[in-house]
Amino acid sequence: MKFCILTQYYKPEMGAPQARLSELAEFLSNKGFDVTILTSMPNYPTGKIFEGYGGFMRIENDGNIKILRTYIYPSKSIRFLPRLWNYFSFTLSSIVSGLYYLPKCDYIMTESPPLFLGISGYILSKFKRAKLIFNVSDLWIESALELGVIEKGTLFSLSKFLENFIYNNSWRITGQSKEIVHHIDEQIGYKKTFRLSNGVDTKKYFSTAKNNSLKNWKNNKKYTVLYTGLHGIAQGLDQIIELALMSEINNQDVQFILIGDGPEKTTLIKKSQKLKLTNITFVDPVQREEVPFLMNDADLAIIPLKKFIPGAVPSKLYEAMALELPVLFIGDGEPADIVKNSHCGVVSKPDDIESMYNGLKKILSDKSISQRMGKSGRKSVLKYYNRKEILNNFEKFLRSDYPINNHN
Repeated sequence: MKFCILTQYYKPEMGAPQARLSELAEFLSNKGFDVTILTSMPNYPTGKIFEGYGGFMRIENDGNIKILRTYIYPSKSIRFLPRLWNYFSFTLSSIVSGLYYLPKCDYIMTESPPLFLGISGYILSKFKRAKLIFNVSDLWIESALELGVIEKGTLFSLSKFLENFIYNNSWRITGQSKEIVHHIDEQIGYKKTFRLSNGVDTKKYFSTAKNNSLKNWKNNKKYTVLYTGLHGIAQGLDQIIELALMSEINNQDVQFILIGDGPEKTTLIKKSQKLKLTNITFVDPVQREEVPFLMNDADLAIIPLKKFIPGAVPSKLYEAMALELPVLFIGDGEPADIVKNSHCGVVSKPDDIESMYNGLKKILSDKSISQRMGKSGRKSVLKYYNRKEILNNFEKFLRSDYPINNHN
């Protein structure tokens, strides 16, 4: 079978979609699929084309996987027009490049967000006579509405029209969470969905002895609280700064370490400097392979969301659970339920700094509690969120050619 993945985000970029899709591509290739990736020139999250890339078209091979890279307008701006052109530039270039370079295939899986890439996926699926699988990793319209990026009006209505068009013209729709799948089932009125959970590679993420990999950033503090990932609007990392302020006022022996990049990072650094915080360290992005070792060296993983974002389940939650690392989750919805049901940490509401602080104390003050949470998280991951099993089920789904019951 010939399988194409159409995505704006792919390695060597770092991030949840990049890791998830590259592992899917490698898995399918090892199972005998002929896999092609149609993606952009790498630029995320810095907003600059990576060194060695550029131009309109580049063709690479990663083992047996062919990678077609095409033009994108790079930007990490949070302003509306630059972000819109960032999305549309790749949508347009992927149509042109895909029509010319992409071979005929059996399936085209299109990653959303951005939603607009569904236009490219739909056009290419018609020309290449492929079944369109629309993979929804984020309910982009609802998220943008919640975060105030868009308001109900003409743009919202046009976006919903496009969303419905893509849903109804897809062969199948995959969603990474229960909330996403349920939302789509309700919206289109019948089931042609499949839950393709993010999960984690439990062979890469497992607890080992502490390795002092965080020592250069922990400021001689006893405990380290770690965040790794995008510094964007949705994450609400300003809450970590407020928590660090309360922690410092109360003389907690804790260092907060934030690893990554994104449009909000400069603002966050300026805010911490204004407050003269000494218990928070900002670190540039690291290679994906280093993340498990860094997380393993921490005492607690902090995973915040600015507010309830429908369908969002951060991949770093599964990673922390797999590493037996207790979690302080800030948010609501499905990820909060995962933390509560797996007993792997503490849940706080967004902007409730006192609750976050109490959760922090609860986890760090008693090693037996921390260890119990960690082991419970690992047990839950092995049972429900093991990426190998998730991908095995997806392969069965593809080969069966009809939907199987996978909504639980």
